Amino acid sequence: YDGGNATDVDELRDAVLLVFGNEQDLPNAMTAAEITDKLGLHSLRQRHWYIQSTCATSGEGLYEGLDWLSNNIASKV
Repeated sequence: YDGGNATDVDELRDAVLLVFGNEQDLPNAMTAAEITDKLGLHSLRQRHWYIQSTCATSGEGLYEGLDWLSNNIASKV
C-alpha cells in the first residue's frame, strides 16, 4: 500500500468498511452525514460501509460497531 486512498486499493474492493465517528460527546463533533461527505463514502457504490458514532472514553458505540462488523464479515464468508 503506497499511502493513497485505501478505498481505491483493488485488493480491498470486497472488504466491508466500518468507520468509528469518535468523540461524539463533544459539541463540535461531525455528524455521520458530514463524515460520509468528507470521506467520499457515497462514491463507494459496490462497497458495504457503516459509520458508528462512538465515545471511546465511555465505550459508547464501540460494541455496536464491532457487532456490525462481525455480522457483515460473517455474511461474506
